[in-house]
Amino acid sequence: MTRRYEVLAEMGLAPVWRLRSTPAAEAPKEEPSWIEIKQAVPACTACALHKSRTQTVFGVGDENADWMLIGEAPGAEEDKLGEPFVGQAGKLLDNMLAAIDLKRGENVYIANVLKCRPPGNRNPEPEEIEKCTPFLKRQIALIQPKLIIAMGRFAAQTLLASDASIASLRGRVFSYEGVPLIVTYHPAYLLRTLPDKAKAWADLVFARKTMASL
Repeated sequence: MTRRYEVLAEMGLAPVWRLRSTPAAEAPKEEPSWIEIKQAVPACTACALHKSRTQTVFGVGDENADWMLIGEAPGAEEDKLGEPFVGQAGKLLDNMLAAIDLKRGENVYIANVLKCRPPGNRNPEPEEIEKCTPFLKRQIALIQPKLIIAMGRFAAQTLLASDASIASLRGRVFSYEGVPLIVTYHPAYLLRTLPDKAKAWADLVFARKTMASL
């Protein structure tokens, strides 16, 4: 003890030694589970779409699927029933899957970029995509598919962070966070543009060959 501390001690003013506290390290934040995101989506009010929706459209299918199909946004039938790709577009999608020996719900998971229907089936707006994309990203992370098929322009542009056209993106294998990704037309578009059904079939054949090589 130095002389200074001895004098302080004699005066009854001995310093009190305290350990300097260090902030506790924060525990790593756990990513949401299936249960948590299934609860979070119906409760979401992050954008204005929650005001006009009938219900959210989370996704459907095998949660351990090798194939994941991603569309753009729910339409009127999807908003009514709470399931993606129903109605005429859904029937066409089921036929497309059957053509490559797949079936809805069996080794296939289907979801949309947006979980709420845009009024009048208008195109998704950038803010809506930004608010909803984290849910989709978490679905992909939980499923860990071997192959993603982006169906339609907004699905492809969102996942690839690109403004390129479907025509320029077809026929190639891209990567979304390490998962191979192939682009094709949305079934609703194919109902309006029948000549492009042959192109969509070529995309499915390409997807099947790609999956076989994985």
